Amino acid sequence: MSFTPSRNAGNFKKNLWIEFTALAAKYAKANIGQGFYDGPFPTFLAKILRDVAEHPEKTEWHQYTSGFGHSRLVIFFFFFFKCFIDLNIFEPAFDSYVPQIKMAGGVPVVVLLELSGNPTHSSEYRFDPQILESKITPRTKMIILNNPHNPTGKLFTRDELEIIASVAKKHNLIVVSDEVYEWHVYGHSKKMIRFASLPGMFDRTVTIGSAGKAFSVTGWKIGWALAPEILLRPLKSVHQDFVYTCCTPVQEALARAFEQELELFDSKPENSYLLKIMADDLLLKRDRMAKLLQSVGIKPV
Repeated sequence: MSFTPSRNAGNFKKNLWIEFTALAAKYAKANIGQGFYDGPFPTFLAKILRDVAEHPEKTEWHQYTSGFGHSRLVIFFFFFFKCFIDLNIFEPAFDSYVPQIKMAGGVPVVVLLELSGNPTHSSEYRFDPQILESKITPRTKMIILNNPHNPTGKLFTRDELEIIASVAKKHNLIVVSDEVYEWHVYGHSKKMIRFASLPGMFDRTVTIGSAGKAFSVTGWKIGWALAPEILLRPLKSVHQDFVYTCCTPVQEALARAFEQELELFDSKPENSYLLKIMADDLLLKRDRMAKLLQSVGIKPV
């Protein structure tokens, strides 16, 4: 007896991280290759969650809650794709994009981020605007943008974002802007620019966020999609049957954490986890790792 899996789901190799995690556990002293924060759990967030758990009467009943950012991407792709619709993605890219696109019946079209010369910084990963334009066909419906970028660490400049925006407007494309690392930007000269904030872009942009990334709680699988109502309506309709529910106490705790952070943004930004504390910690670790690599003859970018 034999069965044939769906064309869209049956031909994928084992995920890179499944293999890498096994190798790291076998050979490495520490796994420093994956995109999750392994520092101390934010104590203020633990206190908020404890309060939610101890006082359920403070929280109204929720019949429907949303899952994490990864599912938002999958659901959006599944709803908007017809077979063989093209999507432009910048590579190197988050490893889930290509299988998500293919499972939804889309065709990923690669635009390379390339280094030239003797690079010293992630900002030197650049795309060629002419190549981006050349990859647009009548079948192209969407551009996938990841900013700040995984895995290179690149923060797209305003000029680069405006080039992407002009292409999107010219060809009437939707832009999925995956901004889960928006709070991981450090250095006073760096500024994270939300793609939807560019002129004319909100109406055609779906912004993806992740509370797990924002507050360094990877296991708290809560995320969101921000977009005009016309783009969110179908996403929510499909989402209810993909995810259905998530951990409501965690969702409530994260909502309170954001409320607390918003107050600190204006009153005491130096005490803000999102604006200051996490970024400073990441900067310290980056510098330490760079020195360790340099000490053994490896040049970090």
